[in-house]
Amino acid sequence: MNKSYEVEYCNLELRFHRRHIQNLIKDLIREGYSLYWSEDESFFILSVRTGRKLVKLRFQQTRSGNYKMTGDYIIKDAKLAEWLEKLIGDTRGHAVVKRFKDQQMTVENILFGEVIRLVEVSGFKQRVIFQKEPAPTAEEMEEMFLSREGEERLMLLRMEIDDELERLHAAIQMDNVEKADICREALKRLSGHMLMLEG
Repeated sequence: MNKSYEVEYCNLELRFHRRHIQNLIKDLIREGYSLYWSEDESFFILSVRTGRKLVKLRFQQTRSGNYKMTGDYIIKDAKLAEWLEKLIGDTRGHAVVKRFKDQQMTVENILFGEVIRLVEVSGFKQRVIFQKEPAPTAEEMEEMFLSREGEERLMLLRMEIDDELERLHAAIQMDNVEKADICREALKRLSGHMLMLEG
């Protein structure tokens, strides 16, 4: 591995369901990483050992009970950086990715998992290598963000409905009428939200 390898992830924002975090842990263990994790009411912190370094990935719990990974991270492990970039794409996340190599830096702006701008920085010089054409205006960016945000909310709502259906199934299996009724009420409420979002 290149010893000078370094990638910095700034303004990272990825959204997850708790099940996805459990799958991420399994993936990292399969890749041979040593992991530790801790949790309180607000954060789930996953510490990944890379050589002598410990990278702490922070997942903040949202009001809906899902998680979002935010913050700035410096990764000096090529395999972990590759894994994180796949994650940005898979979750359609946002980030500014800075890669450092041989006195040069490239900066990628990623929006909804897609590179929209790539700039090479060498000393005081900047060269735009790629820019998604045409460059979106502020209004278009806001519109795109709102439409994608709606899509994202719909996806999270579907996950909540799946969880509630699992709880209902478990309550029916245990003949717990009270719990089953609570689940049905929650499903009715969630279905109403779904209709509003899809309508």
